[in-house]
Amino acid sequence: MDDYTALDPFFDVIRQGLLGQVDGAHFFDFFAEDAVTEYVVTVPGYPRRIDSRAALMELYRPYGDSIRLSRGDDLRVYRDPQQHVTVLEYRVQGTLVATGAPYENRFVSIITVQQGKITHWRDYLDSFAAVSALSG
Repeated sequence: MDDYTALDPFFDVIRQGLLGQVDGAHFFDFFAEDAVTEYVVTVPGYPRRIDSRAALMELYRPYGDSIRLSRGDDLRVYRDPQQHVTVLEYRVQGTLVATGAPYENRFVSIITVQQGKITHWRDYLDSFAAVSALSG
């Protein structure tokens, strides 16, 4: 999991938000093999849908080449146990690798958990913050 250390603050805030609902030691362990991840509000060139845990791991593997996170916080958790859905609102902060400039973004993630595994993840982010940071 050394390839993913740049994302540790993100992983930590998600672990905290899903505490007691998911099985596994690491963020990727939380996902079912065939989990679907959707990026509803995203940035140009980023996929809108990922159809497996393995594909999600490959998408996140080079993250540290661009951004290194230092903090994940401002967590708000909303749960609907009857629908097996948790909504997480959170913020991440870090540094752009190429320039050293600060990076900050906010997310809303709508997560379906069945039998201790994430089966569906729908993500919304501040695309303006992401594009602005990455384009300089």
